[in-house]
Amino acid sequence: MSKYDALWEYVQTNGTQSFKLTFEEIAEISGTAIDHSFLKYKRELEEYGYQVGKISMKEQTVVFNKIKGLESD
Repeated sequence: MSKYDALWEYVQTNGTQSFKLTFEEIAEISGTAIDHSFLKYKRELEEYGYQVGKISMKEQTVVFNKIKGLESD
């Protein structure tokens, strides 16, 4: 079980093609603050049909993109 499982499930149920969350929103959803380990854990998201796009340290946001060709229905 990953510390970001709640976040990955949230991303999957969002269902949109692409969307952005702030670091604060990610912490609220996952129950843990985003840290450097996020770079390692982000690969897990592919199992949910999404991938991490741009991570902006300046804006403190993360973009999530649906993987093309994968249908979650």
